[in-house]
Amino acid sequence: MAATKDPRPCSIADTLALVGEKYSLLVLREVLLGNGRFDQIVRNTGAPRDVLAARLKRLVEGGILTKSKYSERPQRFEYRATAAGLELDPVLMALMAWGDRHLRAEGDRPMVIEHHCGHELAAVVTCSACGDELRPGDRTPHPQAPGWTVSGPAAAQ
Repeated sequence: MAATKDPRPCSIADTLALVGEKYSLLVLREVLLGNGRFDQIVRNTGAPRDVLAARLKRLVEGGILTKSKYSERPQRFEYRATAAGLELDPVLMALMAWGDRHLRAEGDRPMVIEHHCGHELAAVVTCSACGDELRPGDRTPHPQAPGWTVSGPAAAQ
């Protein structure tokens, strides 16, 4: 088999193509916090208005957000997360937890997310069968893309 010039087929890369642009996940953060109006999103993300308009359009086209009119005159819209957008909430929680641990001083967290039971939520990856929490060294990747191994294209070994 000839070596491929294409990068590894990867759902992470495909997801980042949709939500990996600057401000995209911050837009989703705001929508999930209940701030779905354009002016709220501009204020809370610091995104330039033209950039924000482009990100919102891309997120709507990608099925992450929906857009609904809340005012005729002037015409204004608000954004809500779709089912696919809601599924990204644990990703945001994991990014927030990582940032709290590695980018902030102890006790200097800008936000805590509380569960409906009143306790703080924690982003944790668990095994779907046994329920054990993922620890370093506990995983074994199994590439499914034809012609690829963990180390790269099969022919390149």
